Amino acid sequence: MRRRATDFRRPVRKRVPDALWWALCCAVILLFVYILSKGNKIESRPALSKKTYRHDKIMEGLNITEEMLNSNSFTRQLNDQISLAKAFVVIAKESNNLQFAWELSAQIHNSQMLLSNAATRRLPLTTRETERAIHDMALLLYQAQQLHYDSATMIMRFKAKIQALEEQMNSVSEKSSKYGQIAAEEVPKSLYCLGVRLTTEWFKNFNLQKKFKDKRHVVMKLKDNSLHHFCIFSDNIIATSVVVNSTAMNCKNPNMIVFHLVTDEINYAAMKAWFAMNDFRGVTVEVQKFEDFTWLNASYVPVLKQLQDSEIQSYYFSGNSDEGRTPIKFRNPKYLSMLNHLRFYIPEVFPALKKVVFLDDDVVVQKDLSGLFSIDLNENVNGAVETCMETFHRYHKYLNYSHPLIRAHFDPDACGWAFGMNVFDLVEWRKKNVTGIYHYWQEKNIDRTLWKLGTLPPGLLTFYGLTEPLDPSWHVLGFGYTNVDPQLIERGAVLHFNGNSKPWLKIGIEKYKPLWEKYVEYSHPLLQQCNFH
Repeated sequence: MRRRATDFRRPVRKRVPDALWWALCCAVILLFVYILSKGNKIESRPALSKKTYRHDKIMEGLNITEEMLNSNSFTRQLNDQISLAKAFVVIAKESNNLQFAWELSAQIHNSQMLLSNAATRRLPLTTRETERAIHDMALLLYQAQQLHYDSATMIMRFKAKIQALEEQMNSVSEKSSKYGQIAAEEVPKSLYCLGVRLTTEWFKNFNLQKKFKDKRHVVMKLKDNSLHHFCIFSDNIIATSVVVNSTAMNCKNPNMIVFHLVTDEINYAAMKAWFAMNDFRGVTVEVQKFEDFTWLNASYVPVLKQLQDSEIQSYYFSGNSDEGRTPIKFRNPKYLSMLNHLRFYIPEVFPALKKVVFLDDDVVVQKDLSGLFSIDLNENVNGAVETCMETFHRYHKYLNYSHPLIRAHFDPDACGWAFGMNVFDLVEWRKKNVTGIYHYWQEKNIDRTLWKLGTLPPGLLTFYGLTEPLDPSWHVLGFGYTNVDPQLIERGAVLHFNGNSKPWLKIGIEKYKPLWEKYVEYSHPLLQQCNFH
């Protein structure tokens, strides 16, 4: 191959020294490191600034809190004094030291103004600002201690006051119960007026007597066991009228209804007059007086025998035998009334009947009761609604279980039941001599150690093991003393105003009175004359 001429050859490159290359590389690296470090500083500076700013704001807002955490802080001292002073203000008012309470309140206001000003300007309180306020409050707090407003003393005083209030409450409660009982036993003027006018009308109006005698053709109905027989024992004309009227208004077949009314000698003429002049959808009404029952005498009836005892008379009628230790409700003479105890002699009162529904005179009927007569009592004597649910009681609430006789014969947790609407199988009653059982327990309780009140406790003993539970909707109680579930009212067949607040009294519960009053014919001339409203 042919070589180029020397002039036309490529110029030879001069090689750069290695040391220079290494120097350039180091410079680049240093420059890169420098740039990175500058970038980090630039990025981190705003974050640091932001964090510092936020911390400053928090510290500025927590100025008062820091003051409170400082044991030497004037703000803390003032707040402690204010808290203690507020407690003493209440105690001073309770002690009727109103002047001192006012001085404490004024000083509390001054201290609160200092704290408010400090919080507004965001500066701590100084010694000069707070010295006078702390000193004045300390003097008042010392004065409070001298007045025995310290905690231990006040606890003892409050305990004594609570005890005094409890005693006062018990006294007021006892008086309220006593006056309520007296009000419940009161005969309203309107009711007394009605009895007098009806009695007068009966003896002067021979047509009325003739009309009542003309009803003798229904005598066969009174013994007809295919009819539905109801019995009421009462001396209250208007209450008995409501029971008869409400039953008649809500029954499907009034011709099947027979009412047997038993009253006393005083109200006998008035009761006959009222039911002679009023027709309750054609239901049959019989009126008797218990004084005509020849078998009802002291040799047969323990209650009448007890009435002859001077101690019993003193207990029930004077109330002084035990220096007032026994509540007045236990000494109510009505519990010795034969009208109250006739429920234990129904087979003797109505010897021809086989089944009867007993109704108290303080009930209202709002459903047809004919279904009661088809209920199978399973060879029991008494069909009743049990009352051991909710606020009602079991046997141990009515009877004295410290007595060995009660303990030996009756389960304390046995379910109680209610008088007021009861279905009685008189055939089983006679077969099991239930009246004899009642006599046994009445004679055992002559010293009132088995029970104290009313006819329900002896009823629980007499019909123990002889009672068939009925559906609760047949008999709803409580309208004379408590609130009743509206659904129970809606479903209830018989609504019972048991308790002191009877619907014909002024002390009756107003919201339940309309249930009773809708069966009173206030337009009747005699009711208007006697100011019934």
